[in-house]
Amino acid sequence: METWKIESAEVEARVLELGVRRAELQSGVEALEIALRGARKNLSDLQDNRSKNEVRLAELRLRAESIRDHVSRRYQLDLAGFEPDRYALLKAVAQQREKERRAALPESRDPTTEGEVPSNENPEEVTVEVVQAISGPIPAEIPWERIELVVAELTERADSMGPVNLDAIQEYDELEERYKFLEQQNNDLINGKAELMEAIARINKTTKELFSETFEKIRVNFLEMFTQLFGGGKANLLLMDESDPLESGIEIIASPPGKKLQSISLLSGGERTMTAVALLFAIYMVKPSPFCVLDEMDAPLDESNIGRFIKLLDRFIGQSQFMVITHNKRTMSRADSLYGVTMEERGISKLLSVKFTGRDEQLPPASATNSTLRDETLETAPVGVTEEIEG
Repeated sequence: METWKIESAEVEARVLELGVRRAELQSGVEALEIALRGARKNLSDLQDNRSKNEVRLAELRLRAESIRDHVSRRYQLDLAGFEPDRYALLKAVAQQREKERRAALPESRDPTTEGEVPSNENPEEVTVEVVQAISGPIPAEIPWERIELVVAELTERADSMGPVNLDAIQEYDELEERYKFLEQQNNDLINGKAELMEAIARINKTTKELFSETFEKIRVNFLEMFTQLFGGGKANLLLMDESDPLESGIEIIASPPGKKLQSISLLSGGERTMTAVALLFAIYMVKPSPFCVLDEMDAPLDESNIGRFIKLLDRFIGQSQFMVITHNKRTMSRADSLYGVTMEERGISKLLSVKFTGRDEQLPPASATNSTLRDETLETAPVGVTEEIEG
């Protein structure tokens, strides 16, 4: 019985101990449940924050991509290879500060208007700040508001420049190629002009030399021909502007026997004609030609001058053929062939040609009068053949 009581007491004590242990374990379970609920809540909060951060990260990625595309399209800049320029950033900020400082100055003390620096302002202060900022560590706080002002100002300046011309490089290449072509053409023209001016100078020099030489020969020949035609006297050719012989006029000075040396404009008609004949044959002696046409050159000459004129023709008849239009029978008597027009019937003209087979050396008397071509032919051509030319 006592043993049972003892065992019963031990069992009760054991039951009490287990109850206490159970209460402790239950308290621990409740504490764990509370901690679990807190952990679950924290996990839920973290999951919510993670979702928000993922959404924010996606937004930032989209915004960064949009900014990258915008910068690439507008400024033609690849942000993947972009390196921040610390010096440029600090310099831009310093310039913004300097601009604000000058804007805050009174108008009477503005250095840009008066050229004076205020005593309490140091114009090199901003530069010193920039140098110190570059050499020192990066500040912990960046003045983003000022940087935003700088960015806004730079953006406004960039916008004022207008849109970027994507064809500018191609247009520049085309203009550069066009410029090089025109520059080459211009150089060729300049070189061509220089060569042309040199050629003109050589031609002018050669022409002056040849002209001076030829003019001197003609002048000597003119004096000889004039003396031969007039039976004496003097004649000369003078340049009116010896400094520019190619553009200068030529003055003819003639002095027939018994007259003073004077200009050809003061001579009579016959004397002017004889002087012109002398000049013509003076030129002809320097540069002869196969044939020469003389149109009624002997019309104003008297009989004595006609004789001199015919003798002058006889001098050159061996080297040239002369075609003379004349009404003078003494001149026609020296011809080998005659061609003329006659009108035997009213309104009907005939062409006549006379070829001489012999010639009477004696000239007709000076007192002979002019007659028609047919009469002159009969008088001055005792031996010849006359033909009628149909036409």
